[in-house]
Amino acid sequence: MRRLKRIAVYCGSASPRDPVYLATARAVGTQLAQRGIGIVYGGGRVGLMGALADAALAAGGEVIGVIPEALVGAELAHRGLTDLHVVPDMHARKALFTTLADGFIALPGGVGTMDELWEAISWAQLGYHDKPVGLLNAAGFFDQLLAFNAHMIETGFIRPAHARILLARDTLADLLDAMAAYISHEAIFAMPIDRL
Repeated sequence: MRRLKRIAVYCGSASPRDPVYLATARAVGTQLAQRGIGIVYGGGRVGLMGALADAALAAGGEVIGVIPEALVGAELAHRGLTDLHVVPDMHARKALFTTLADGFIALPGGVGTMDELWEAISWAQLGYHDKPVGLLNAAGFFDQLLAFNAHMIETGFIRPAHARILLARDTLADLLDAMAAYISHEAIFAMPIDRL
C-alpha cells in the first residue's frame, strides 16, 4: 500500500451556482486534514480552491499553494497557507505539483482543472511519474468525461497497460483507498517498439 503524505488537488477557481461543488471542496479539505494528508493546490483564495484550502486549514491541515506570478499580481493568492510557492508560469506550477505530491485528485473544475488532470495522466503514461491519479466524481460531474475516457480505451487511443491510470470514485474514502492500492503501470518509455 502506498503512503499518501501529500496530494495535489486540482479544482476550479469558480464558485458555481449549485452549492454541492463548494461543499465537496470543503469536505475534501476537511477529510484530508483529518487523515493527516497535506494538500498541494493552486494557491488561490477564491472558488473551490479557496473553499478547499480554508476547510483544510480550519481542520489543522497542511496546505501548500503553488501559484504563477501573474495570478499573485491579480491578488488571487491565498496569504494564510502553510506555504506559498510563487512560480513563473503554469508549466512550473504543474511540475512543482508533481514534485511535492504523492498523488493527484481532480475535483470539479473548468479548463485549468482539465489541463492539470490530463497532464498528470499523460506524464504517468510516459513514465515521468508513477503516482496515482484520482478523480472525485462529485454529483456525477465527470460522468461524460469518464464515458469519453472509456471511448478512448475502447478505440485503442489509450493502451491496455494505461487503461487503469485514471482512478475514478464517487466518494473520497473509496478514492483514497484505490490510490493507496495503486500498482504502477508500464510506462511508454519502457515499452518495446512492437507494443507502442
